[in-house]
Amino acid sequence: MKVVIVGAGSVGSSIARELLSHGHEILLIDPKPEVVGRSGLRGARWLVGDACEISTLKEAKLEEADVVVSASGDDKVNLVVSLLAKTEFGVGRTVGRVNNPKNDWMFDDSWGVDVAVNTPRLMTALVEEAVEIGDLVRLLTLQAGVSALVEFTVPEVAAVIGSTVGSIQWPSDSTLVAILRDEAPITPSLDDVIDSGDELFFLTTIAAEDELRALLSPGKQGQQPNP
Repeated sequence: MKVVIVGAGSVGSSIARELLSHGHEILLIDPKPEVVGRSGLRGARWLVGDACEISTLKEAKLEEADVVVSASGDDKVNLVVSLLAKTEFGVGRTVGRVNNPKNDWMFDDSWGVDVAVNTPRLMTALVEEAVEIGDLVRLLTLQAGVSALVEFTVPEVAAVIGSTVGSIQWPSDSTLVAILRDEAPITPSLDDVIDSGDELFFLTTIAAEDELRALLSPGKQGQQPNP
């Protein structure tokens, strides 16, 4: 997979290093030539220039990229790059880094952003996920704000305990994609029985989050009636 990363600071370089280790083809774009030498990245290609300029993106042959990651420390740059990648070069997938949480609302398909990564919000979610038991925690927003990855840690008292996955009437726009039990991930089957302490991971639409939260709340019955 060919990935173009705009911004070779600590975030962009870390992403590049991880993707390189997985065998992907990486091109980094940054206006500062000194970052090339100090990055320590091996195997990546580099382009020194302003990614907000069409000429730079043409030189990068952005139309050949599978994914464009806008990872600079400037939200304006990340938005412009995402928009140009989509509208001018037809890139299939764009990922935009949100530096200021107040700008989160702009990182959607109107600016060409497929996935917005809000680092402060993600860190907050991970903190909440570590301490919040019995409440739904949003970990990541996907598809320009339409869907999300959410987590629910089953408390010691919950209506879903003892129920099989297949017996629960999950919201139509929510899918249980994984169960983490005793630090081991489980791919859910209809016969898996939910227990206290299980971490349930769902892909859900934002609109269905409240319905999912209500279903998982203590005392809420979600089992299908017996025939």
